[in-house]
Amino acid sequence: MIRWSEFADLRLDLEPVARGMLYQHGLGLGFLATVRADGGPRVHPICPVLAENLYAFIVPGPKLADLRRDGRYALCSETCAPPRHDDNVYLTGMIEELDDAPLRERLTSQILAERGMGEPWSGFDEEPMLELHLDRVLITLTEARDGLPAGHTVWTP
Repeated sequence: MIRWSEFADLRLDLEPVARGMLYQHGLGLGFLATVRADGGPRVHPICPVLAENLYAFIVPGPKLADLRRDGRYALCSETCAPPRHDDNVYLTGMIEELDDAPLRERLTSQILAERGMGEPWSGFDEEPMLELHLDRVLITLTEARDGLPAGHTVWTP
C-alpha cells in the first residue's frame, strides 16, 4: 500500500493521466465502492481531493460505516462521453482516517477554491477526513494517448 505522492514519484507516465481523469471537470469526481456488512458491494458518488495525496471527506452514513468496518475501497473516475467512453481510472486500496487540523484546513481551502465557494456547506465539519492509500491503479483508454496504449494499463506497487 502506498500514498498518492509515492505513486506520482514512481510513475511519472501514469500519474498525470490518472489525475486528469479524476479532475476532468475541474474538481475531483468519482464513484466509491465499499463493502457492506453482509459482504455485498455498495457504490457512492464522491468528490475525492488530490493534494499531495488522495483524500476524501465522507458524509456520516452507510459508506462511512462501511469504511470504518472494512477499510477496503475501490474508486472509479467519472465516465466520459463517446468517443472516449472507455476512458477511466480505477483505484483500489485501504483508507486511513486522519485527525490533522492543519491538513484539514489546507484541504478545505482547496475544496472551496475548486468550487468557487466562500465557506463550507452545512455539516462539512462533521465529515471525517480520509486518506486513500493505493494498492492498484488501472487506467483504461479508448484510444492510445499520452504515451499509453489503448486498453488497460495496470500498476501495482
